[in-house]
Amino acid sequence: MKKLFLALFFSTLFISGCTEEASFDNGKTEDIQGIVASTKESAEKHDVSKFKEYELQEIIDGDTIRIKYNGSSEKIRFLLVDTPETNHKTLGVQPFGPEAKEFTKQLLAGQDTVYLEFDVSYRDKYKRLLAYVYTKDGISVQEQLLKNGLARVAYIYEPNTKHVDWFKSIQKTAQQSAIGIWSVEDYVTNRGYDKEAYNNAVKDENPSKASKDESNNTSSKENCNIKGNINSKGNKIYHMPGQRDYDNTVAEEMFCTKEEAEAEGFIPARQ
Repeated sequence: MKKLFLALFFSTLFISGCTEEASFDNGKTEDIQGIVASTKESAEKHDVSKFKEYELQEIIDGDTIRIKYNGSSEKIRFLLVDTPETNHKTLGVQPFGPEAKEFTKQLLAGQDTVYLEFDVSYRDKYKRLLAYVYTKDGISVQEQLLKNGLARVAYIYEPNTKHVDWFKSIQKTAQQSAIGIWSVEDYVTNRGYDKEAYNNAVKDENPSKASKDESNNTSSKENCNIKGNINSKGNKIYHMPGQRDYDNTVAEEMFCTKEEAEAEGFIPARQ
């Protein structure tokens, strides 16, 4: 039986060390503001004195911000976590994506800088900056996203694994409490988020909402025909129309452009 606790999302903030209950109603900004306010009061404050401070320019998504780095405007992808999408060209808006973005936005509200902790390497193979992100008073943004069920531990690539055990322990608590992304069984997978599983879970509970979500997802993908597949060795490979194995490939993700596929870690299939 599908576990569905959407009406009680964020209702057990003891995960963040707060004993006061708070309700969450369809991602309303005022609700998230209250939750973040409680989070700021109860969250562990880490020592950021050894990290460098950077100008915060924009909140792009739950797990992506833009900063000023060495004189240039650059995106920062949060290390070791993945939040649902809000404006992906192929995946569209995923459940809990807007909530994750609003949570990050409210957690960083009122501050014009953030502290960044880098791991062994600063960039991935796509030259994107990767970092652990902290507020000015030392709250780990990644930690709080995981605690509140708005992110999963993902994209674990050596050598940038400094905090993976810490993050996994936080995720385990959120899973056990079945909040946020963990409130719908099978929504979270080892490859991302399964919107179909979410829609199936909510269909009986709220048919009109599920229908709307499915419609939005279909329209966002209707012109995307690049197939992303993960083979038996765990390699992410994308297949272009007309290639030898294209018709026999079962797509696990669809992309509109090669750039999108490669940004998600997929490599081109051999001709």
